[in-house]
Amino acid sequence: MPCEACHLQCHDCWCGVVEGLLLKTSMEEFRFGRLDGQPAKIRNVPIAVTPEGFWCCPSQAILQKSMKNQNQHARPKGGASPSVSKASSVQRTPTISLEKRTHSTPTRSRTNSDEQVLPPADDAIPDQPKVSPVPDKRHNKQHKISVGFGQLHTSDLKVMLYGREGVAVKMIVHKNILAENSTFFADKLSRQSPVSCIEVSDCEDVEIFVETVGLMYCKDVKQRLIKQAVARVLRILKVAESLGFPTCIMSCLNYLEAVPWVGDEEENVLSSIRQLHCENYGVSPLLKRVASDLTNPPSDTLAHIIELVLKSSDDRGRREMKSLVLKLLKENNIWTNGSSDSCVVTFYSSCRNCLESLSNLFRQASEPEFSEQSSDSKEVIFRQITLEADNLLWLAEILADRNAADELTSIWASQGELAKLHCRIPVMHRHLISCVTARLFVAVGKGEALPSKETRQLLLDVWLQPLMDDYNWLQHGCRWFDRKVIEEGIGQTILTLPLEDQQSILLTWLGRFLKVGDSCPNLQRAFEVWWRRTFVRPYTDQQASSSSQSRWS
Repeated sequence: MPCEACHLQCHDCWCGVVEGLLLKTSMEEFRFGRLDGQPAKIRNVPIAVTPEGFWCCPSQAILQKSMKNQNQHARPKGGASPSVSKASSVQRTPTISLEKRTHSTPTRSRTNSDEQVLPPADDAIPDQPKVSPVPDKRHNKQHKISVGFGQLHTSDLKVMLYGREGVAVKMIVHKNILAENSTFFADKLSRQSPVSCIEVSDCEDVEIFVETVGLMYCKDVKQRLIKQAVARVLRILKVAESLGFPTCIMSCLNYLEAVPWVGDEEENVLSSIRQLHCENYGVSPLLKRVASDLTNPPSDTLAHIIELVLKSSDDRGRREMKSLVLKLLKENNIWTNGSSDSCVVTFYSSCRNCLESLSNLFRQASEPEFSEQSSDSKEVIFRQITLEADNLLWLAEILADRNAADELTSIWASQGELAKLHCRIPVMHRHLISCVTARLFVAVGKGEALPSKETRQLLLDVWLQPLMDDYNWLQHGCRWFDRKVIEEGIGQTILTLPLEDQQSILLTWLGRFLKVGDSCPNLQRAFEVWWRRTFVRPYTDQQASSSSQSRWS
């Protein structure tokens, strides 16, 4: 029987299929046999079910794929079109399998959008040259789809929707529904009366446009969005705004405010809601997820985080949070918008507290009566030394990574008393102090810190010897200890000094290296540079000077 919406046979349009479903009490699989006796071809048509009626909408990507396949693989006999994917609709429901019915006669006035007409017999029409059809974006029958909403027999309006790649969708709708929910359609309908058809050209997202119109028939739009992907809801939001569909816009915003955002979804959501032309939709709850109204500056919050981490009593939790905060600081430069000075003050304040605590602990552990204390009392002091040294090393890493370790290098170089007491503490408890020294040498050697010549000289004079004393332990007791990087940093720091100072330090190192070998830093590369500067360059410069004088004479 013909469809009341578009006057095609029920096997020629999806409106008829949907209308037929209204007469069924259950979702069952329909099977139509073919007249030529061949096995029937089955295709899947996604059906969306709402309390207000039935409607269907295929994916635009499948329509484009269907066009490509039909253009490239034209068959001499009529066949079934490619299967339609399970496109997302207002509500995901089980897919209904439908068999396509074809006729042997070629004289049918209209064909289904995805069917091909059987060709005539060979003797009916003589052979003719093949002519490539000119594609028509609006009237390509291979891509015409008819969609019905609500009670189709009461519909009084057709909306012709033209998308890309020749996709054309005819929507059988109701004027009162569209006018009540959409300012776009209300404006169209008010311009002339009576209006039987509205055309929408160059639609960017046909599938979502059809789905958004279907949402106008739903009493609870937000409920229909549940379990939809965030990306799809953003597409619906964009179309809803273009149609002036406030109920749908608010439902999309409420949905986005409630669901988690994963990965890149956060940036996509913020970009979409910031592009809303109307500010009366109340997007502030969404923006509050990423922006705070608190008056406390970020530096205060950062100082509180640093304090919590440094005072943590759990070793594992402290290590994991130090690693996390350090990674976040490296990934995201928070020292912007004038907050750099306040952040530096925060870190250096913590550094001074650690140094003061370390000095006091070293003094306690160096007193003669300390050896008479119980093992438990000693262990408490040694544990606190390890904790404060680890905290200072973490702060040095942060400052060096942000090229802000100049002042810390100067402060550390001035800790002569701490360096003298260093040898009185067992190496297993003091070795992290040498790790701080090594990190500052690496910072100077890489140019991350630019202290004065006097500071560099003092840093080497005060802390190089304690570092060499702990070097053997560092190589075997610290899994993260990178010998090559540290030796390069020490050598480059030495080479920044005047040549006479280089000679003094490297000759002292040479005497120790010849005694203990790998138990102290290997500074051979720095030694080679100093050697060339001392013995080769003067001779080369003298030759160059003599050559220049002879050239000008």
